[in-house]
Amino acid sequence: MKPEESTKHENQGELFRNRLDQILDHRHPLYQIANKIDWEKFEKEFGKNYTEKTGRPGLRIRLLVGLHYLKHAYNVSDERVVEGYLENPYWQYFCGNEYFEHDLPCDPTSLVKWRKRIGSEGVEKFLEETILLGQREGEIKDQEFRRVNVDTTVQEKAIAFPTDARLYHKMRQALVKEASKENIQLRQSYKRKGKLAFIKQGRYFHAKQSKRANKETKRLKTYLGCVKRDIERKVENPNIRLKSLLEISERILSQTKNSKNKIYSIHAPEVECISKGKSHKRYEFGCKVSLVTTSKSNWIVGVQALHGNPYDGHTLKDAINQMEKVVGLRPREVYVDLGYKGKDHHPEDVQVHLSNKSRKNMTRWERMWMNRRSAIEPVISHLKHDHNMIRNFLKGREGDRINALFAAAGCNFSKLLRAFLSLFLKPYISPSFSFAF
Repeated sequence: MKPEESTKHENQGELFRNRLDQILDHRHPLYQIANKIDWEKFEKEFGKNYTEKTGRPGLRIRLLVGLHYLKHAYNVSDERVVEGYLENPYWQYFCGNEYFEHDLPCDPTSLVKWRKRIGSEGVEKFLEETILLGQREGEIKDQEFRRVNVDTTVQEKAIAFPTDARLYHKMRQALVKEASKENIQLRQSYKRKGKLAFIKQGRYFHAKQSKRANKETKRLKTYLGCVKRDIERKVENPNIRLKSLLEISERILSQTKNSKNKIYSIHAPEVECISKGKSHKRYEFGCKVSLVTTSKSNWIVGVQALHGNPYDGHTLKDAINQMEKVVGLRPREVYVDLGYKGKDHHPEDVQVHLSNKSRKNMTRWERMWMNRRSAIEPVISHLKHDHNMIRNFLKGREGDRINALFAAAGCNFSKLLRAFLSLFLKPYISPSFSFAF
């Protein structure tokens, strides 16, 4: 059911309480942004996801939108953002409160359910609104959209480092657990023997006793195969969950060192192994993310989570099309690294500049913009370490897309906070000092 329009504070008891707008500093960045975001746009867009008269009234849309902005701007979890809301009056005003509340606004799991409801298409509106607000306040000029930088990175999934022994052990545990739920009497669960073999394998591998370690790994594989075949003999028509686990276990048992499309995690089978050539991290497990930023001031104008580990050059057209969808404008020049080599993949109406050109034949103007290409690298680092993209805890491929978009929206929101903060501190600082955005 749609959220109620009237708040719970509309009663005569509020006559003796101070309103938040009477006690807060009106120059504070969060206070100013709260009054300038187009909240009605979110109400209209997300109001379609609610039924008219069925069920209890939902939580206020502005509350949920505000909590997600704050979560990714300040790099906190669902639990922490709800707790922070309880303590911070500026957060409460930003989320639409008229008076200070002393109760938690919602259960943290409500944020999970709401993200599933709006999907990745709804989360795009968060990114779009940060750009539109920057344009309305004069922080982003339309000329900036003419030149953009495009690059890809890896958004890692919240999984343990995959090894054969761990996959065999965890897969057997998952099958035994599901079998007990379905009241399937297994011939043997290998609960004690499997745990002992897994511990021994870790000890032998740590001591560099590879023959002994491989022997225990083989034993774990045998235990998994026995449990899998026992379930298949005793259950003719397994339920959806058990059928999925049996399929995953079959892939784990059959995959080898050189197999394609391996399983690296049981709870996240969509995870891919990606190598970016980093010296400190040879392999990363997650999905590839394409990022588009303005060349001049590094505003994020497009982000996509890509599955299947595609070649960077094949993702360029989709990245530019998404930017056009979010911003409403199409770039004229795009600056990319050597990963986008190959003119067959480049859009015809956009001039693509690769970073392999000789700088001697460039004009001073061209050299300046080419040097700005590497400015996208620190943006990627900020997305990962400051805005919840370094380790994605959201489930499935849709969770990958949602988390990438929220991280980009949180990064732009932080830039808006710094822009308003500079206006707030301007009377107190030296005229020669300048803020870097």
